[in-house]
Amino acid sequence: MSTPENPETQGPQGPPPTEEREFTPPEVVSNAPTDANALRGFHFKRLLHKQLTWWLIGVPALVAGIALAVGAGPVVGLVVLLAIVAVGVGVVFAIADSKAADDFFNVYAENHDLTLGGKTNLRSATPLLRKGDNQYAERTLTGEIAPGCDGLLALYTYEEKTTDSNGNQQTNYHKFTLGMSEVPECVAHVPELYCQKRSGLRALEGFEDVFRRGKRRVTLESEALGNRYEIFVAKDQDDVWLRRLFSPSFIVWLTESAPDKFAFELVGGTLVAYVPKHREDAADLDKVAAATGAVAKRLREKSAEQE
Repeated sequence: MSTPENPETQGPQGPPPTEEREFTPPEVVSNAPTDANALRGFHFKRLLHKQLTWWLIGVPALVAGIALAVGAGPVVGLVVLLAIVAVGVGVVFAIADSKAADDFFNVYAENHDLTLGGKTNLRSATPLLRKGDNQYAERTLTGEIAPGCDGLLALYTYEEKTTDSNGNQQTNYHKFTLGMSEVPECVAHVPELYCQKRSGLRALEGFEDVFRRGKRRVTLESEALGNRYEIFVAKDQDDVWLRRLFSPSFIVWLTESAPDKFAFELVGGTLVAYVPKHREDAADLDKVAAATGAVAKRLREKSAEQE
């Protein structure tokens, strides 16, 4: 009769050690409201039920409508009255939209133990944060944005001003949602790294690269990665270390699990991961936070390995 083994006398259990740990991105679980518009209808109805709202809309509308009815005819007076009411209701809707967004971000920050901030300037650490004529974050969420990853989430905008031949100035607004985190331990290994969404024609890459100062293009042995991203590093980058950074599991995550149109920049230990447009819903904010944490985690893991 066999005697059952005593679990206290057994040796430590677990998978055999490998040369490189499998890359597993962190997860962020959200219980925040769905998006910034979730409470817009509630605030709109609440404001429309206030007597003060209709005093502020109705009195100017009546005064202008009656004055124009007397001076220009009843039809003109009625049209102006209705127009002022419509404008007033539009303003109420805009106020409701703003209040709904404030409520969403306040709850999101509370549920994720983050500190909510308003409009501010971000440190110009990477090229994205230096673009344009004016740069700012409209909202920030600061703290542990993903497990083990301190930093911030931001609704970031940079402005580009153009002037036409008639001297008329126009401002174009380029909006992104980004995660920002410090990874100082990787500076000695990879001082600069740009993983950008692929754009343009491949036939022109060689011509474009001639004008890149201090940077060079890197091509890795992954067609899927090359179809989605363009990767650039400093000219003196250690290629062996870089290829080990882009392990098969990290490449699979970048090509199959990263958010749509995802990209990241790393300069002097500052990581900025981003997607286009302001994302004002919990699911997309969670994805950007988790993706920032995933890249930071991979950089820290590789930097900590013994060569």
